[in-house]
Amino acid sequence: MNPLDPQSWKKVIRFMKPKIPKNLPRDVWILGFVSLLTDISSEMIHSVLPLFLVLTLGANSITVGAIEGIAEATASVVKIFSGALSDYWGQRKGLAIAGYGLSTLVKPLFAIASSPTWVLFARFADRVGKGIRVAPRDALVADVTTPDQRGAAYGLRQSLDTIGAFLGPLIAFALLSISTQNFRLVFLVALFPGFLAVALLAIGIQEPKAPIQASRHPLQWSAIKRFSRQYWGLVGIALLFNLGNSSDAFLLLKAQQTGIESAQIPLTLVVMNIAYSLSAYPIGFLSDRVSRMGLLAGGLSLYALVYLGFGFAQSPGQIWILFAFYGLCLGMSQGVLLAIVADNTPSDLRGTAFGLINLVTGVALLPASLLAGFLWKTVSPQATFLVGSGFAISALALLLQMQLRSRQT
Repeated sequence: MNPLDPQSWKKVIRFMKPKIPKNLPRDVWILGFVSLLTDISSEMIHSVLPLFLVLTLGANSITVGAIEGIAEATASVVKIFSGALSDYWGQRKGLAIAGYGLSTLVKPLFAIASSPTWVLFARFADRVGKGIRVAPRDALVADVTTPDQRGAAYGLRQSLDTIGAFLGPLIAFALLSISTQNFRLVFLVALFPGFLAVALLAIGIQEPKAPIQASRHPLQWSAIKRFSRQYWGLVGIALLFNLGNSSDAFLLLKAQQTGIESAQIPLTLVVMNIAYSLSAYPIGFLSDRVSRMGLLAGGLSLYALVYLGFGFAQSPGQIWILFAFYGLCLGMSQGVLLAIVADNTPSDLRGTAFGLINLVTGVALLPASLLAGFLWKTVSPQATFLVGSGFAISALALLLQMQLRSRQT
């Protein structure tokens, strides 16, 4: 290269200029806004549910952990079947509507709950709805995008989803403040954005014009063995990570323990989700240009440090900062992981692939939440977070080993 030649510099600039993806498809935006409305509804409930269980219904930390663990594990079992069914039918929309609809219909049960058993039933049904919708929805995003758009597409959906996730606790905080902590009022108001989400999904989403190739035997061994070694490595990483990723209910209990007032606790989730929403799309966009695996490794590393911080935090100020960094590590990992899964699975088995990885990770949440509750009560709250940090480090080690092996082959 001649440094005095302008044409040489133009070639360098053209080479270094990042490739801007085509406009994201309309369905990605629609799914993003459906997620936004659904998360307003869900997080209005979830941000105050642990306090409702403990302060109103008299539940202890082990009961909270059991309810959360059973609910999430149930959702994950359903995901594998809904994902495989969407591959079998070659259709995603109907299952997504069924899942969002069920979660909305059971929300009034939280408002009339008179015991932890009622809450368990409502959470169970709500998570079944989530289990039905998630894998078909994630597969639909991959169906309507090209590989150089997927990071941005998953990041955008996650960002819009997370805007709803911080608006929900904010609305819950406002309602608790003006109603002298009337938890049941929060649960009733949460019903309305849920109905709007289902209506938008039913009216706005169109299946891809080119029909999805149907897989007639998505759960048979002949189909499962088509998944790459890279995909199974991702399953292992997600399993290890989620064994230490207990319910966020314990983060909220930690916030209360350090002196944050009950009415302000939902605002910790607002801080977390603002950081999540601001980071998910830029990081997803970046992942279309640099190593997705490298970004995922950064997210796991940050998660391990944040959970370590929660273990030693002793003041409200430290908790607020940790919630912000927790949101950042979610932005660095969640959408990126989905894009990696989409990149490493056959198009006719995407629903099954998303369902399978969600099954493994969700089943891990039951022992993770039970372990967290046990450690919290019998050892110390600090032990809950130290163990979670240790599992994240184990997942990071497996990821680095995968990267090293792929470079050697």
